[in-house]
Amino acid sequence: MAVLEYRPEPFTDFRKEEHFRAFRAELEKVQGQLGQEYPLIISGDRIVSQRKFDSVNPANPSELIGRVSQADRNHFERAMQAAEGAFETWSRWDPKWRARILLKAAGIMRRRKHEFSALLVLEVGKTWPEADADTAEAIDFLEFYAREMLRIDAPSRLTRMPGEDNEIMYMPMGIGAVIPPFNFPLAIACGMTAAAIVTGNTVLLKPAVPAPVVAYRLVELLEEAGLPPGVVNLLPSGGPEVGQWMVSDPRTHFISFTGSRDVGVQIGEAAAKFQSGQRHLKRVVAEMGGKDAIVVGEDADPEAAAMGIVQSAFGFGGQKCSACSRAIIHKDLYEKVLEIAVQRTERLRVGDPRSEETDVGPLAGPRYYERVLRYIEIGKSEGRLMVGGGPLEMPSGGYFVKPTIFADVDPHARISQEEIFGPVVAFHKVEDFRTGIAVANDTEYGLTGAIYTRNRACIEYARREYHVGNLYINRKCTGALVGVHPFGGFKLSGTDSKAGGHDYLTLFLQAKSVSEQL
Repeated sequence: MAVLEYRPEPFTDFRKEEHFRAFRAELEKVQGQLGQEYPLIISGDRIVSQRKFDSVNPANPSELIGRVSQADRNHFERAMQAAEGAFETWSRWDPKWRARILLKAAGIMRRRKHEFSALLVLEVGKTWPEADADTAEAIDFLEFYAREMLRIDAPSRLTRMPGEDNEIMYMPMGIGAVIPPFNFPLAIACGMTAAAIVTGNTVLLKPAVPAPVVAYRLVELLEEAGLPPGVVNLLPSGGPEVGQWMVSDPRTHFISFTGSRDVGVQIGEAAAKFQSGQRHLKRVVAEMGGKDAIVVGEDADPEAAAMGIVQSAFGFGGQKCSACSRAIIHKDLYEKVLEIAVQRTERLRVGDPRSEETDVGPLAGPRYYERVLRYIEIGKSEGRLMVGGGPLEMPSGGYFVKPTIFADVDPHARISQEEIFGPVVAFHKVEDFRTGIAVANDTEYGLTGAIYTRNRACIEYARREYHVGNLYINRKCTGALVGVHPFGGFKLSGTDSKAGGHDYLTLFLQAKSVSEQL
């Protein structure tokens, strides 16, 4: 099976009139489809449950995106049986056939790119560029993992012994629990699901509470691409129960999770507990957040460093596990970088992401909004408030928080150590570059980090000593591209699974060595 060489999906240039008009038209179209009911999807069947929960627009909480059926224990059991039944045939499909479904899905999503991006604007409050990047990444995962499955399926090179025919086979594991986050509700949900199914597994997909409609549209698209019934079963829930059933069930072979440290640790503990009837050890693939820092050396370009800090800290309101929440600056550049960063932050336009002029939209819901505001109050006693510092009242309501910078913060302050997941960044002054790296490493997380310096010795020191899964040199610490920047972190940032990398699909496979005497 021949396919073109993989290339990341290009981002849309909204400065071009034709792209601007096309996206605006799709946004209006999706806006006119709001308020529908969304059922469960089990073995291809649409099931309406008695219990429901609402998905609302975080920029205008009175606006209903969709009313979503909520799975109960009976639905879970039905989905598990559907996944078991589908595995018997799906796992035996030729990997090339499975890869073709992903490639077909990528083509469909590319044609409907603005539709999916518009839904992201409305359901989770992404700005136009952030939504476009989310959809592009979903396309990338489909394209990349299809090719990776073809590569893994190719004959392997083993040391040959006279008189023997030796090979290594990669076989699917079984049923997986896929639990994606709200902040990339299309890209990460798509990537986690695509990796699990292209390798021959079947899954139960529990979408993030703020973004069930995006997940529903994703499963619809996979079905349109030819995915058989029961391979992906959609089980939305307004609470944690479904996820808990998925993780603890003895029939679950693996859990693919992206979310907070606390939930990730709970999943690891539950998955490790042996259940009656269980005949395998469960595998956990987890990405669990970060407390990411940008370290600025004394010889850095202050304009470039400040721009990188602001972009990394406030893109999608800081609701990224890769977001910069600490700026660690050499004492000789500290005041200059801080001044420029404050000026850039003050120019950010916070508002409804339906407007193409918006730079920062709302937080995804009341739970996240209240958490960030609590940390801002903590920060007022731990640092010098330079800009922001509270909610932004809007006529439509909405969960808006002003982008916030605190200066002169102690590296061990709470806002320097605990993941806030919002538009808040703490500035720290250090004596030298190596001290800056030590401060950056001094957290329980190790996901992303960036440095700004022209000094080659400092760059090489950071390569060795900056303990993060993704290190960026003289650029911002967000914006990983599939196949270009394999993504995953150290310590309590997760299992360093490297999504979008050449090792990722093997996490959903079992290697079987076969030797035949001739």
